[in-house]
Amino acid sequence: MLDRTEINNFYLEKLSAHGASARGVGWKDQPAQQIRFHQLIKIIGPENAFGINDLGCGTGDLIHLLDAEFKGRYSYSGYDVLEEMIISARQQFVECPSVRFQKFDSYDQIETSDYTVASGIFNVRNSIQDGPWQAFILETITAMSKCSRKGFAFNALTKYSDQEYMRPDLFYSDPLFLFDFCKKQFSRNVALLHDYELYDFTILVRK
Repeated sequence: MLDRTEINNFYLEKLSAHGASARGVGWKDQPAQQIRFHQLIKIIGPENAFGINDLGCGTGDLIHLLDAEFKGRYSYSGYDVLEEMIISARQQFVECPSVRFQKFDSYDQIETSDYTVASGIFNVRNSIQDGPWQAFILETITAMSKCSRKGFAFNALTKYSDQEYMRPDLFYSDPLFLFDFCKKQFSRNVALLHDYELYDFTILVRK
């Protein structure tokens, strides 16, 4: 089990400093956050109604995009390991009947839905070494697959980032390794999106 103390403190400091915002959950700014969200929701099919899990939901910012693109068509379940994030999220969306938030400590607490997405949860590792962090990533996307009926999507920083901008407290994943893992373990319908100008990538897995 990973010791998440450093990581939790990082996000609590961001939330305290910036509140319910993109910077409050660790992103550089809202435009960068929105670009990533737009990649993730490409997993959603044309159906009239669907459910979606948001793993590491933070303060629920993804809901704004879901409302813009799929208003009246979705039910949303946001999960986060930090109670403070869940409290803030609930305050933002108190009058939204199709939205719920839950603190979780185990993947078994995540209920099955049509889709599961995760944005940014594989990036900040602080002093955790490469091996344990890679194992955490694989364990998490395996859990995402298990609780998703139609597909799941996640993003990660890329190892193809410019060397001079790479930071030791962040983890830069190998997109080809994760694509291969998803292809072999979960589905033959896997997409790797690495063409949207940011130093990360998105993987979509359709079942």
